[in-house]
Amino acid sequence: MKAVVSPPAQTPFRKGLQAGAGVAVGYFPVSLTFGLTAKSTGLGLTESMLMSLLVFAGASQFLALNMIAAHAGAWEVIFSVFAVNSRHFLMSLGLRDKVEEDHPWKKALYAFAITDETFSVSAMEKGRVSTAFLYGLCFLSYIIFAVGTGCGYLIGSMLPPELEAGMNFALYALFIGLLVPAMKTSVKVLLLVILSGITHFLLLRCGLDSGWSFISAALLASLITEGFSRWRGVKA
Repeated sequence: MKAVVSPPAQTPFRKGLQAGAGVAVGYFPVSLTFGLTAKSTGLGLTESMLMSLLVFAGASQFLALNMIAAHAGAWEVIFSVFAVNSRHFLMSLGLRDKVEEDHPWKKALYAFAITDETFSVSAMEKGRVSTAFLYGLCFLSYIIFAVGTGCGYLIGSMLPPELEAGMNFALYALFIGLLVPAMKTSVKVLLLVILSGITHFLLLRCGLDSGWSFISAALLASLITEGFSRWRGVKA
């Protein structure tokens, strides 16, 4: 009788790669769009690649492009990106008890690459996850996002000037596409968008710089919306 040979067990890193494959596939078109939009906004290839490699946060990167296109100052862009990315503090804290104990510098490496999607995948894993698993999960998404950015930028370089100029509208179309479905299903989002627009307009009329008026309007509208929702008991 022949002995049954069981297949070798997968390493945690390989399991992480497999778990992150779906996330990476979804990231490619987003990063491709970012590269295209970065080119039309006026960023160089090096600047676009560095933003994806050092920031690695899709929503914040598109926000930064929007503010750069509006000629916002550097500190305004930095503050806005930091505010949007501050949720990563909570996600990292949420994974602290989920991940096996390891050296702080090893934790810092995967903590940098944690995104909304990789956090969700990690949180849904049964039991504790290893550092190697998170490396595999985050590594693939990180590389694909960088590659997609470069490909998008190079494609944008081959577009005729007329079409490239029209790509500036793609950024606004992206935000509209994200906002409209949320506005249809959430009273809070609808109220937030309306208040943000009104506040931004009023602050601009008062002579405040466009970048700071954008930040101030978002913060004020968020506070008012949350306060109103708690007062009226609005949950969504």
